[in-house]
Amino acid sequence: MQLKDIMTRDFESIGAEEPVRKAAQMMRDLDVGILPVRNEDAVVGAVTDRDITVRGIANGIDADTAPVSGVMTEGVLFGFESDEVDAAAHKMESAQVRRLFVLDEADRCVGVVSTGDLARNADPSLTGEVVEEIAKPTH
Repeated sequence: MQLKDIMTRDFESIGAEEPVRKAAQMMRDLDVGILPVRNEDAVVGAVTDRDITVRGIANGIDADTAPVSGVMTEGVLFGFESDEVDAAAHKMESAQVRRLFVLDEADRCVGVVSTGDLARNADPSLTGEVVEEIAKPTH
């Protein structure tokens, strides 16, 4: 099975220079905890509800003027539509991430695979292994 078979295709993204408040409002309205951050068509990072809270609000940013790029996580993990689910799951496990952005052959972000997608579509033992490794402390 390939990532294109299990990925979530309907997702929203936000521009790197958009205000943090817009990201928070999108997350609320979409009922999601993460948004891919783009600079033009390229995904350059991701912003999570935790990023907004810990890197933004806790540091006293002005959510109406501070850009998403100031609180986002850079260096997000990518896979390709044609990647096998098992290989992608092990990539997520090794990097201890809950989500993997999926690119097409032209390097455009076309989907997201989460541990929830794995749980619904992959071998349960693989999903359990991935979740267990992601949950391990990194320090």
